[in-house]
This record gives sequence, C-alpha cells and structure tokens, in this order.
Amino acid sequence: MNIDFSALTEYQRYKLMASLIVPRPIALVTTLGETGVVNAAPFSMFNMLGEEPPIVMISVNRLQDGQLKDTAANIQRSREFVVHLCDEDLAEQMHRCGDRLPPEVSELSAVGLSTAPSCAIVPPRIAEAPVAFECTLWETLETDSRQIFIGQVRWMHARDELIDTQAWRVRLQNYFPVGRFGASFYVKTRERYALQAQASARSTAIDEM
Repeated sequence: MNIDFSALTEYQRYKLMASLIVPRPIALVTTLGETGVVNAAPFSMFNMLGEEPPIVMISVNRLQDGQLKDTAANIQRSREFVVHLCDEDLAEQMHRCGDRLPPEVSELSAVGLSTAPSCAIVPPRIAEAPVAFECTLWETLETDSRQIFIGQVRWMHARDELIDTQAWRVRLQNYFPVGRFGASFYVKTRERYALQAQASARSTAIDEM
C-alpha cells in the first residue's frame, strides 16, 4: 500500500500518524491561568529532545475556531510549565484532565488531584505524579495546526523509590508508566524484555529483574 500524503486531508493524516506512531509517552502539563487557576491537560505528542541543554517538547493543537488551548495560552504568557509523567495509578485521572472545562475551573480539582510547590518556577506540580519536570520556555515552533513548545528542564521531582542517586539510575522495577496507543486506547509497560545480544554485553542488576 502506497499513500500520497498530499492527497489526504489534515484529519486523515492525523489519524494515520497518531495511530501508527505508537506507543507514545504522555505529558500531563500544569500551567497557571491569568487569574491563578491551575490548568492541567494531557498531551501524547510529547518527548525528550536532548540533555545539553535538557529539553522536552509538547505539541498543542489549535482549536477549530482558531483559539488557543488554555495550556498554550498560559505558556505563551508566563513561559513556564510543569511536565508530569503518568503511571498506572495516575492514568484515569490523567485521561479525565482532557475534558473541556471552563478556564476558571481547575482540572486538578475536578479529578481529585492535589498540588505541591515547584522549586524554580511559579506553576505548581501535581503531588501524586511519579515524575515532574519544571520547565521554562526555550523555543516555540508554529504550524498551521499546532504550537510546539520546547521547554528547558530546570528542576525534577521524583518519588523516592524511583531513583538510585549513587549510580543515577532509574529503578525500573518501581516504574510503570502508561503510553498512548491511538484513539482512547492506552498501553501498560509491565511486559519488558532485553534483546539477547545487548543483555549479554552489558547486563545490569536491573536488567536481570
């Protein structure tokens, strides 16, 4: 099957790409509205881009009327946001944060999540999240349909059991993130395996668990 992307509509291209380029990590992003309301929204067009500087990106689609989503408007104004990674315990509430609510209503209050202060920026982080990256805006890319925010990580928060700070290694046996699999489907990450050639060459205690 050969498909000419120039012959497809924007929506058709989106459906194919979003359902084939999977699984994708999910960023649950908190920002502050103009009146101080904490906004939270999930984005699966998200990933790490580099470590020097440490940068991540989220891609936010424009609304049909051309208006900006609350997350995009808040990042443009304040240049600050917090990216949270989502595990199994947070998955249902993360999904519900995608519901469209008025700007004066916090998604965190609606789904029963609580906040904790950030260290380097003003928007608070989600206390229940396994990992949070405090970010300042590094660069913005614009397309006809999206705004792509590249953020520089200024501070990280993680559950105590997740990181070995002697070896700076993540204890993967304690980390169970979920990924986006297209439409309303998600995947768990409990079924893991190491490729034999790599495992024999550089096996670690974590690999063997």
